[in-house]
Amino acid sequence: MTLLVIIIIEREDLEVFSFIFGAVIGSFLNVLILRLPEHKSIVTPRSACPSCNHIIAWYYNIPLFSYIFLKGSCAYCKEKISLQYFIVELLSASLTLALFLKLGISNEFYFMCLLIYVCITLSFIDFKYKAVPDYLLLIVLILSFFASSYSFLDSIKNAFLFSGAFVLLNFVITFYIQNIKSRVLKNEDLKTQEALGDGDIPIIATIAVILGIKAGLIAIFLAAIFAIIPSIYSNIIKKDIQTPFIPYLVLGMLSTYFFDLENILKVLF
Repeated sequence: MTLLVIIIIEREDLEVFSFIFGAVIGSFLNVLILRLPEHKSIVTPRSACPSCNHIIAWYYNIPLFSYIFLKGSCAYCKEKISLQYFIVELLSASLTLALFLKLGISNEFYFMCLLIYVCITLSFIDFKYKAVPDYLLLIVLILSFFASSYSFLDSIKNAFLFSGAFVLLNFVITFYIQNIKSRVLKNEDLKTQEALGDGDIPIIATIAVILGIKAGLIAIFLAAIFAIIPSIYSNIIKKDIQTPFIPYLVLGMLSTYFFDLENILKVLF
């Protein structure tokens, strides 16, 4: 009985630790999101307020708590700080905890954590710049082979089948957009638009490696559903025909992975 209580306490401690650890990592991911696209050092200088450039003291830089305590404002100039910082930290913390609950302490847990951290970074960079560094895409793809529950050969096969199919689909849809839709709508901008960006294909391959073909298709379907409303908003309100798709691909992958949607659909149908 005593041993059982100790194990439960240790398990609960690890759950709390995983959440805190994820929040700390999320704080670092914010640095990556801000600095990598601008080719700045991720080590120096220390974090500063984007409005007044005042170096942020460590006690004003505690993940999650500092943002809540300061009510989303700079402690020095009182200017509002982007909600992105809080969202990234909360996402990183929540997903780390979710992974621990799903996988426990294992090699798959470590590699999935790394993969998800890079995916978060890619998603927010894509939201802001609509372009992502190629080396981050390569890192995600490599990590997926270590995090996958499939054998290496099956993972390779799934990646090639899935990404190859979407390369072909991208060609067909892009041809339609550039040669038919652009003429019907008389929109010159559409003549250079592609259905999928170059960065989407490695993420699609990653989805196949992690989830397999069947669950991967569910993830892609969900990604398309998630992207519909933001895409309509971007087209009509912002007059921007380009919608970053990587964040929705990642959201589709994580939804399918954590909720085990493939098995749920098997039971239902």
